[in-house]
Amino acid sequence: MHGAGIDAMLDSLAGIAPDLGRFAVEFPYGDILCRPGLDLKSREIATVAALTALGNAPVQLSGHISMALNVGCTREEIVEVITQMAVYAGFPAALNGMEVAKAVFSERDGKGLS
Repeated sequence: MHGAGIDAMLDSLAGIAPDLGRFAVEFPYGDILCRPGLDLKSREIATVAALTALGNAPVQLSGHISMALNVGCTREEIVEVITQMAVYAGFPAALNGMEVAKAVFSERDGKGLS
C-alpha cells in the first residue's frame, strides 16, 4: 500500500527505537488491516477521517491519503471525507487536513500518478 513510506519510517527509527518501528508496522498492518469485515478502501477512508480529526499527524495523514488512493479511493472521496471532519473535529482540523491532501495530490501529479 505504501512501501516507501513504511521503509522510511523504519529507517528513521532503526538507530534509536527499532522495536517501536516494528510495533508500528506489525500491529496495524499485520493484525488489524488483514481482519475480515472491511475492505482496504473502507479502512483507509476511516483512517483518513481519524487522522484528520486528530489534527496533529500530518505525516501519517499524508501517507494514508496516498495509501487510500493506491487502494481505489478517488481524490473526490478523500476531499469529502476531510470536509465531513469539519463537522466532527472542527474547521481547523479539516482545513489542515485539506492542506495535506493538496500536497499529496500535487506530489502525485508531479509523478504522473492519479
